[in-house]
Parts: sequence; C-alpha cells; structure tokens
Amino acid sequence: MTRGGLRAVLFDMDGLLIDSERVWLEVESEVMAWLGGEWSPAHQERLVGGSLAIAVEYMLELTGSDAPPEAIGRRMLDGMVERLSACVPMMPGAKDLLAEVRAAGVPAALVSSSHRRLIEPVLDAIGREHFALSVAGDEVSRTKPDPEPYLTAAARLGVPPGECVVLEDSPNGVAAAEAAGCVTVAVPNVLPIPPAPGRTVVASLREVSLATLRSLPAFAGGA
Repeated sequence: MTRGGLRAVLFDMDGLLIDSERVWLEVESEVMAWLGGEWSPAHQERLVGGSLAIAVEYMLELTGSDAPPEAIGRRMLDGMVERLSACVPMMPGAKDLLAEVRAAGVPAALVSSSHRRLIEPVLDAIGREHFALSVAGDEVSRTKPDPEPYLTAAARLGVPPGECVVLEDSPNGVAAAEAAGCVTVAVPNVLPIPPAPGRTVVASLREVSLATLRSLPAFAGGA
C-alpha cells in the first residue's frame, strides 16, 4: 500500500487518554453486587475495549439474573458519568501529546467504544478544542474490533485511513484500527499487545511525540 504522510491522529479514550479502567472496575463491581454476583480484574479483562452491550450480556451470563439489560446498562453509565463528572484522570503523556498535535494543526479525533454520555464529560475535562470530532460507541452500528468506528472518523475528517495514525491501548482497538487500514501505535494498559508487522508498541504516551508519529516506517517518504 502506498501511503502519504501523516494527516490525522485518531485517539482512543478509555485506558489510552484517561485512566478509566480502574473506574470501570469499581462501577462493574458495584453493578455485579446489585445483580448478586462478584466481579474481579479477570472478569474486566474479558471486556477491555469492548462495548457496553457485550459487558451487560456477560454480566447476565455470569449471574443468571433476570434484570432487564437496559437497567444494567443504565446503572453502569450512571456510575461512570458520576465519577467522570467529578474527576477525569489523565494518562501520563496524554496532555502533552494532545497539545503538540493541536499546536501543529494536525486534525485529531476521539474514537471510543464508550457511549456519548461518557464522552461528553471527558471532552469537557480534556478540552474540546483538541478534537475536530468524536465518534462514540452508540453512534456506530458495529463497535471495535470492527473497523467501522475508525473508518467513520477518517471519512468525516476527509483523510484516507492509511494517512491516519491510531493510538490504542486494547487488543480490540488495535484490531479495529488495523482492519480499517490505519497506521497503529499500541500503548498496552490492562492487556498485553504483542509486536506485529506494521504495528508499533510503546510503554507509555510519554514515549510518543508528533515527530515520533511522523517518522513511523509506514509514513516514510510521505509528504
């Protein structure tokens, strides 16, 4: 595939820009207790990078509860919105990278499996000015690991997927980005992500700068 240079940066949210996986663990544990079950980090690992609907289905499978799925989903969203409205913990290096991308005039998008209700308080805390647009998990027909969220963001930005770089922390997110044809940088959080051809893996966003992204092998020779 012939690529041009880097023209857009697409950011995941949970576990990549914000340290929300521990918050999800708290909320999921509370909801499971309400359902009469127990929750652990091992259970959470099954859901990293997935959708709310998959989480609800998994909880019902574990507990055998007859609670309405919409009630479970609502409790989870309410718990997350309450916490994120009070505090949005940023991941190390996230603020600096967002500021650098914005200062350079490179379009950026926030592409998350979280619902719009959760994205809004995060955008307020991070600063909406950093993003040209955002794509929420309840605004696409197929969520990660399907490529639709990243294809949607690239199309709305008017940039070919091959000229977008995606930063992701989960295997599901990386799969979505690579299936969309985007250049992918993995920053593993809860789950490990192995190196692979065409994939860059780093330990933290502190290791990533705009110059780093522009110099990725996939963009070599691009404009």
